[in-house]
Amino acid sequence: MTAPQTQTLETPGAVLAYDVRPGSGTEPPLLLIGSPMGAAGFGTLAAHFRDRTVVTYDPRGVERSRRTDGATETTPEEHAEDLSRLIATVDAGPVDVFASSGGAVNALVLVARHPEQVRTLVAHEPPALQLLPDREQALAATRQVRDAYRARGFGAGMAGFIRLVGHRGPVPDDLGDLPVPAVFGLPAEDDGSREDALLGHNLISCTHHEHDLEALRSASTRIVVAVGEGSQEELAHRCGLALAERLGTPPVVFPGDHGGFLGGEYGQTGEPEAFAATLREVLAADRDAVPARG
Repeated sequence: MTAPQTQTLETPGAVLAYDVRPGSGTEPPLLLIGSPMGAAGFGTLAAHFRDRTVVTYDPRGVERSRRTDGATETTPEEHAEDLSRLIATVDAGPVDVFASSGGAVNALVLVARHPEQVRTLVAHEPPALQLLPDREQALAATRQVRDAYRARGFGAGMAGFIRLVGHRGPVPDDLGDLPVPAVFGLPAEDDGSREDALLGHNLISCTHHEHDLEALRSASTRIVVAVGEGSQEELAHRCGLALAERLGTPPVVFPGDHGGFLGGEYGQTGEPEAFAATLREVLAADRDAVPARG
């Protein structure tokens, strides 16, 4: 795989930075996306697909991609339209997409709106809280994280976020007081900033999004829901299971946890080699063998 070719794309309200790694094979491009995780989180995974042209990008307001509209929140619909324009710019016909976490939420919206642009979507642990039986408790706990961020800054908000996403099992009516930031090595002092891409711009719009299940069931895109072997009973894992059930497809268990594809990016190491092997198998599977969704 050659060095990434970095380019920019102007979209309504943002200038996106994206990278193209030309591959040696003839398969359609493979998009690797997260949110708010940017392209930097997919370096290790991309290296396992040297035979594929791999495209990564920074979502609007993240790392190299900047918002030009001054907005303080980004919606999954905006992200989906950004992705649609990116695919059109790459200009290689329908692509395959691996999307993780918030990126999977955005990719599901992309498929609901533009199924002709995506051949296969592997949606890895999308935090689709509206699909959970304990949705009201999960949504309230997420708003508690947002409120802590607004009131006391990054450390307080992120401490609450880490506790919530790591909670195993249904979310109770009351998770109790938020943990002290120092428990997770986070700063207690508030620097006054409220521009964090996760806690400020995407947390509520992503987790509260109501997915168009009918559009997803009827889409020409093959949708594979992935969950982590090591994240059982955690919030995003449970959301993945709920989504697979609503779509009428069996979930595929991937090695590692929510960050199983990471190879040291952001200080986290999962099981990237095994994860990539599973992804390759899923992408190569016979489309006709996938059960119909009704």
